[in-house]
Amino acid sequence: MAIAVILGALGAHKLQQLSSEGLVTTEQLRSFETGVRYQIYHALALIIIASLLKQYLNRRLMKASAIAFIIGTLLFSGSIYLLATKSVLGIEGWSKVLGPITPVGGLLLITGWVLFFVAALKSTSHEEV
Repeated sequence: MAIAVILGALGAHKLQQLSSEGLVTTEQLRSFETGVRYQIYHALALIIIASLLKQYLNRRLMKASAIAFIIGTLLFSGSIYLLATKSVLGIEGWSKVLGPITPVGGLLLITGWVLFFVAALKSTSHEEV
């Protein structure tokens, strides 16, 4: 969460300045903000998982969900950060590698939510028995 706040501040200040100087496009700035937003969402999801982990009977699914969120966030938000700042970082040639990483990260985030949902369902069904 702290990294997302730091990167959000960077985007709000430094990248906006670079955008006004023509070094970063408005679209790149919006993409960077999307990466920050998704990182914050999934940091909050990890906090929820940590707080619920002791209550759930299926810890394996909850842990798998957390792992999917962590790896998914690194791939999704991380690749967006790099793609959005590629001109500033001098890594324009990385686009072909980074581009396909973003949807893989997104799929892992979706997987994390599905695992979280299944874990919640399994826990609820055990409590009724």
